[in-house]
Amino acid sequence: MRVRENKTKRGIYSRFTLRMQKKLVVLFLAVLSAFIGLSLQLVRINKDNGARYEKQVLSQQAYDSTTIPFRRGDILDSNGTKLAASEKVYNVILDAKVMLDRDGKYVEPTLEAVQRELGLDTGIIRSRLESHPGSSYYVLAKQMTYEEVRGFKELQADEEAGADIKGIWFEEEYKRIYPNNRLACDVIGFTRSDNSGLFGLEQYYNDVLSGTPGREYGYLNDDAALERTTISAVDGNSIVTTIDVNIQRIVEKYLKKFNDEMKNNYLERNGSNNTACIIMEVNTGNILAMASYPDFDLNNRMNPEDLYGMAMVNEVGNVVPGEYITPENFNNMDHDLQMQQFNALWRNFCINDTYEPGSVSKPFTVAAALDSGKITGNESFVCNGYLHVGDYDIDCHNEWGDGELTVAQGVERSCNVVMMRIAEIVGRSTYIDYQHIFNFGLKTNIDLWGESRTASLVYNKNTMGPTELATNSFGQGFNVTMIQMITGFCSLINGGNYYEPHVVSKIISPSGATVQNIEPRLLKQTVSASVSEKIKEYCNLVVAGEKGTGKTARPAGYMIGGKTGTAETLPRGNNEYVVSFMGYAPADDPQIAIYVVVDRPNIIIQDDAKFATGIVRNILTEVLPYMGIFMTEEVTDKEREELEALQEEIMSPVAPEDAEGEAEGEEGGTETGENEGETETGENGSGENGTGENGTGEGETGGETGEGGEGEGGESDTHSEAWKSFPIDPETGYAKDPETGKLVDPETGNVVFGGGSAPTGLGGGMPGGDTEDNSPF
Repeated sequence: MRVRENKTKRGIYSRFTLRMQKKLVVLFLAVLSAFIGLSLQLVRINKDNGARYEKQVLSQQAYDSTTIPFRRGDILDSNGTKLAASEKVYNVILDAKVMLDRDGKYVEPTLEAVQRELGLDTGIIRSRLESHPGSSYYVLAKQMTYEEVRGFKELQADEEAGADIKGIWFEEEYKRIYPNNRLACDVIGFTRSDNSGLFGLEQYYNDVLSGTPGREYGYLNDDAALERTTISAVDGNSIVTTIDVNIQRIVEKYLKKFNDEMKNNYLERNGSNNTACIIMEVNTGNILAMASYPDFDLNNRMNPEDLYGMAMVNEVGNVVPGEYITPENFNNMDHDLQMQQFNALWRNFCINDTYEPGSVSKPFTVAAALDSGKITGNESFVCNGYLHVGDYDIDCHNEWGDGELTVAQGVERSCNVVMMRIAEIVGRSTYIDYQHIFNFGLKTNIDLWGESRTASLVYNKNTMGPTELATNSFGQGFNVTMIQMITGFCSLINGGNYYEPHVVSKIISPSGATVQNIEPRLLKQTVSASVSEKIKEYCNLVVAGEKGTGKTARPAGYMIGGKTGTAETLPRGNNEYVVSFMGYAPADDPQIAIYVVVDRPNIIIQDDAKFATGIVRNILTEVLPYMGIFMTEEVTDKEREELEALQEEIMSPVAPEDAEGEAEGEEGGTETGENEGETETGENGSGENGTGENGTGEGETGGETGEGGEGEGGESDTHSEAWKSFPIDPETGYAKDPETGKLVDPETGNVVFGGGSAPTGLGGGMPGGDTEDNSPF
């Protein structure tokens, strides 16, 4: 056995021959030589380029880098009052690694200070220390004010008392605040969580208001030593607006008052779908106030209570007819649909939403006719309550007719027939040219985000026929925005100067230096100065005339001018209206223009401009004295009592009951047409006194007018005042036609309910067949 083992061992050793041993030695020497050579090479590299490679390695390591936030610029009113500002706030950061250092020596003193000075739950901190002991960044609280963190910071800075307070530090950032909460919310807009603007001035001037973030970071110097440096943030510029907060407050007070009085009056909803007002300087384009109701709190813009009573919108932002937001249906909406409701609330009705303007457009129709030379203003027209155009009988607001009226009386009484006659003389081509001159269908380019495009909501020369021309003449069949209307109207009463509307007058740097002055910008001449004087004369009659439709807009002690408006909404015959008043003050030398629109007031009889004129009267009663515009008219005893009551209301937190007298109704709604047939020049235009032959005045032809003019001998006057004998309805106060049941204004004969609808087939769409879509989203 032993002999066999020895033989085995000898066999193994005999296989590891001398030759193999020599190869192994050579391999060992080769590896050793390579290692020695590599070592020598590393020594050489380190000697020659060691510093350079050390920097490369160190530069690839991570070093602390902190972003320094910029301060977003302020938004100021024209008097320097802050409408939006940025306040420095502090996020409380937990550094568990530091707090647990020195065997937890700092934990209890720090937690005690956190609870006492910051009022934070120390249980959360203890839990975090146990679960993430190596964490260096955890946010304990966000956006605490300086007053809230001051005590802790002072304690931490105390070398003796704060020696063991470690592991808590503060991250600085800025929070956007709106000191006046709801004031001018539509104009201002707000910011997102990333400090970028959304809606209004915040979005339009986002690049101006935004600054550049700074940064604190480490770097290597020439000696490969780590150093720290700071690049300071560059704060944003501030903007000074043309808004006067005092005028803005007056406007918003009366918009809210109207809503409070009309809320849940007929339906369980707000006082109207929208109630809005713009006040503009006539000779500069400066916006002094712009507001709409419902409004919202800029500091709490996601409050669903602001939505309740609003018209509901669908998934694309369009109004759902007859549906209003309640707590129940809002809670049943998915997130996306809820956000659409908020978007509808946040949008600025004055520039975003479009609507048919109604009779406030009649001064534009007359101005186009006068400026083009188609009429002189001395003509007369007969109104028998309707006019047959194309295949339709298109009603006037007074279906019994106003009889023979001059151009001035046509504006004063808001006669549709007079406007249709004038448009017939002007002709399709000239009428559309002037619509473009007045900027209908075009943006005004106001410096607010979200102005709607209306190019598809007006007719052009290829889509306008005689029926469309007739209905357009009194403001039905095409859509506008409020800012379009008041900007164009200012040019009609200021000598023909069309100024670009604007909200910002100056941009200033963080140090207060002026970066840019934004001066009024005159864009064009719309009408001549002489035509402008005539339009003022006519519009003054609307308020001062015996049968003017806007008498209830006049504030005590002042004379103003303007034009009332009512417009039927779609679908025709639904008895839902947009009522409005657009005016100016003083009447003889306009300084400001005011435009109030009430979209579907919450009352069964909506077709009455008093809902708008009452708001205008209340606003101007306070605004005109504030602006230093003195009274020129005698004040009656009743008006003096109202002024005294107003003074008490201003000085007292308790508001007295409204003593406003009953307003006069305005014209009933009329319908639009969609017939796109074109009728070229026809004869028998309107004569100066209703008897001219083949033209206007001295026999000039009416241009591209359609047929149906007064013709030789004129149209016979068949109007009557039968409505004066109608009994008064005790529930509404209106006269009631015993045969048809229509309600009629007992003073003017205007049908306010149950009339005004055109025959089936007239109206029902936008020009060109487009569907109205007011959503900017």
